[in-house]
Amino acid sequence: MTDRADGNGVVPTRAAVILPWEHAGQSEQARAADARLAEAVGLAASIGLVIAHTAILPLRARRPATLLGTGQVASQGEAIAGNDVAVVVVDATLSPVQQRNLERAWSCKVIDRTGLILDIFGERAATREGTLQVELAHLEYQRSRLVRSWTHLERQRGGFGFLGGPGETQIEADRRLIGERIVKLKKELEQVRRTRGLHRSARRRVPFPVIALVGYTNAGKSTLFNALTGAEVTARDQLFATLDPTMRGLRLPSGRRVILSDTVGFISDLPHELVEAFRATLEEVAEADVILHVRDAAHPETVAQRADVLEVLDSMVRDGTLDAEWRGRSIEVLNKADLLGGTDKVPARDGSVAVSAITGEGLPALKDAIDARIAAGMEEADYDIPPEDGARLAWLYEHGEVVDRIDAETAVHVRVRLLPADRARFERLG
Repeated sequence: MTDRADGNGVVPTRAAVILPWEHAGQSEQARAADARLAEAVGLAASIGLVIAHTAILPLRARRPATLLGTGQVASQGEAIAGNDVAVVVVDATLSPVQQRNLERAWSCKVIDRTGLILDIFGERAATREGTLQVELAHLEYQRSRLVRSWTHLERQRGGFGFLGGPGETQIEADRRLIGERIVKLKKELEQVRRTRGLHRSARRRVPFPVIALVGYTNAGKSTLFNALTGAEVTARDQLFATLDPTMRGLRLPSGRRVILSDTVGFISDLPHELVEAFRATLEEVAEADVILHVRDAAHPETVAQRADVLEVLDSMVRDGTLDAEWRGRSIEVLNKADLLGGTDKVPARDGSVAVSAITGEGLPALKDAIDARIAAGMEEADYDIPPEDGARLAWLYEHGEVVDRIDAETAVHVRVRLLPADRARFERLG
């Protein structure tokens, strides 16, 4: 069997995706397994792997040596050899011993779910912050692989990730060298976080409300971001197409200006190395005035995906990154309504908004909902502005909602609704 080269003369890597599944038997669990396998296939395909073989393997007991049963290892070995597979993705967490033994049994490269996601993040990160975060997560993972069970360190794993060709890699380094690099990366990341903190402080001084998009990967956040702002952020039908936070300005129907922030997508069983490494990205969510939880309403596992996102956000509450009242300032956005026949066909929850980022249906209602959520957190205040002080009057119109105005010879009396931070800012202006 021969693979055809692509336009650049590169032969794509043939891969197998194997899902060990501990809940076999029930029809509902079988559908869940199919959805999980489809997600794993999407992850593998998103970095250019050609999927030549897939399998869902019932897991009755976890074998310390190989995770899978002896018969399963043997049968999959035949399928792997028969399909000329060069790399096997096991959609589970493998110990270093299990990974080594499966590589020996199947005579090919084996990576687990964590390794695959790290590879994707390494390929997609574009900013310095994203690159630092990925390298840190990669090293934390590799450090756990550097144990005495690896007796074949001469088998180099090339490049930055796990799928590259020959070259010097972290697996050749000892724990001391990796530890030193981790310390350095953490210091560099802390500097990046301080810089981001200064940027946030600058936005507070402006200030404009921040609207953060969160949601499961491939829920359509970047497409919605582009539809709302007219930006051209990378938006593909692909898992983890966005890894670095992107911000753009947006004017709402009330005339109020806000900053819209697109963030990395969440995923079930996100490697803990990445949860820690991407805290700086999630800080944008913690600072947001409104959180838009974007869901793929057409996805068969949309309810489970919603639960995964909420669990990550709730974990941020538990570690103090996010305040406990975040749900009160969130809006659930049911995206991809066009795949269900329109917004009126989407089963809506209380307070949720159905939209199609592709067709634009529902976007006016979403903007109105954002306006209303921001307004709900505003305070009313009365000010008398000298008629000649046009700058302060313009500031109120720019940052607040003027609900009443009386022009007199000595002063312009205005009643205005402002966010607490805006009110404090205005009163500091004198």
